[in-house]
Amino acid sequence: AVVSTQSGHYGRDKSVGSNYPLRGGKSSFLEGGMRGVSFVHSPLLQLTGYTNKHLHHVTDWYVTFQKLVDDVPGDHDKPQLPLDGVDVWSSVSANVSCREEILYELRDPTKRADSSGKKGLKNWHKYPVSLKTSDMNYRKGDSRDALDFFVIRWRNWKLLTGTSLEMQGWSSENGKKNYTNFVNYKGELHPRSLVSGTFLFDLSVDEREESNVAEKHPDVVKRLLYKKQGYLDKVKLVGEQRFSNKGMVNGVWKPWVEL
Repeated sequence: AVVSTQSGHYGRDKSVGSNYPLRGGKSSFLEGGMRGVSFVHSPLLQLTGYTNKHLHHVTDWYVTFQKLVDDVPGDHDKPQLPLDGVDVWSSVSANVSCREEILYELRDPTKRADSSGKKGLKNWHKYPVSLKTSDMNYRKGDSRDALDFFVIRWRNWKLLTGTSLEMQGWSSENGKKNYTNFVNYKGELHPRSLVSGTFLFDLSVDEREESNVAEKHPDVVKRLLYKKQGYLDKVKLVGEQRFSNKGMVNGVWKPWVEL
């Protein structure tokens, strides 16, 4: 049996819960939004009664269960598409690390086409935002088409870089108040602050993501940006098509776009 959270707590006023001491919440790529808590109960476990802190992703569960029941993709009538997940049973059962990298998000307007088929989105070049983390400006009304960012976790490092990055504050300890340390917008704390820039956090010593160490570790930033290019080289151009309702066939959602 596996019981797991979907994501971090949303963290808005009048909502119950807290991601303390982590930063951010649901809809952000900060630890408060991305890190979940789960527990596993099974007679198959080699180790029990311990806390596992290895890197896992939600897509890993399908691959792990598939291997546990000896399901062989080649035995099915239709070929199985490549899976993003990793078999993490050795991690769950024996506390052995099985993965060291997770691509959280990669959005590049040059890899999308608008409705006319033209490469890139209409507003991708708009809305530059200040990099200064002490003076982050909330850009009310920013077009979500302007999204152009890359977020990756590699070992103890997390890199967030690009434009329209949603940066958030920290949950209060008792969970009764809204986030603290949000950017001041018209004299009030606002739950979203869209910024541009490069943020590097060393989660082994800074799980609250308080210190941006990008300038101190340019070698790490360079290495992770190299990984970004590797992902981009594999991405296909996808048209901005708005007919997702065609995916519903006899009450079942199925792929509706050939890639």
